[in-house]
Amino acid sequence: MKLDYAALEALAAVLATGSFDQAARQLGLTQPAISQRIRALEERVGTALVQRGRPSTATKAGARLLRHAEEVGLLEKSLIDDLGGFVPGQDRPVKLAINADSLATWVLPALNDVSGFLYELIVDDQDHSADWLKRGEVSAAITSSPAPVPGCDSFPLGALPYAATCAPAFFEKHFQAGLTVEALSSAPCLTFNRKDGLQARWAKQATGKSIPLPCHFLPSSHGFITAAQLGLGWGMNPIALARDSLAEGSLIELLPDILTTTPLYWQVSRQVAKPLAPLTLALRRRAKRMLLRAD
Repeated sequence: MKLDYAALEALAAVLATGSFDQAARQLGLTQPAISQRIRALEERVGTALVQRGRPSTATKAGARLLRHAEEVGLLEKSLIDDLGGFVPGQDRPVKLAINADSLATWVLPALNDVSGFLYELIVDDQDHSADWLKRGEVSAAITSSPAPVPGCDSFPLGALPYAATCAPAFFEKHFQAGLTVEALSSAPCLTFNRKDGLQARWAKQATGKSIPLPCHFLPSSHGFITAAQLGLGWGMNPIALARDSLAEGSLIELLPDILTTTPLYWQVSRQVAKPLAPLTLALRRRAKRMLLRAD
């Protein structure tokens, strides 16, 4: 039977603190996340592991699993001391937080440049991916902030260029009188999710004012292109993805003179920096070829 060691960590924290809330604070998670991990572990082993109460205590099975978790912790500490960092095994993926547009444009070739790793990719906005590092849930992340997360090294990658695009018919319908505040306030825009501020920042750059934008939420980089071509809305598309559509005329730029870029940084936990050095090198090489220089 394979055990989820993240769930074992949650179990150990609950039994050490006597509280699901305190365990959540200790691990940098939410209380529901701790409860979910414990429930999943109990379902896995087929018995209760925690006697809920104040404090919460271990059942007989829970105490046995706690000893196992402690033994595994000692073994991993010994491995870290011996190797200077945790080397991901062939059956254990490296967890990375990557923004969707990088994943859609240049990251996958970089991952393919390195052999010997499995990957578990978590897609999140570059402005929020550092949170995964802060919680210790990933080994590395592509972020928009150059400031290293505590315990991490930060490497500049370059800037991903974007163009504000829409279908020609959409432009004629909504912007015939120009890219005014009134027009942008009524023309639907495409937004990846509620963390995505690119469209709002571009609109402010174009007009000098903060504008409440009517939004479609569409969490797909390639879907942005298709939706814009169909006339569903306007949106910020990576130029690397939009280049062919712009060349053939199925998309046009709202304001060709405005170049919007998002600076990107590779942040990697120092604990795993050494074994992940080949991946870091591959990402930096690909970024140098695919991204603009960030000044």
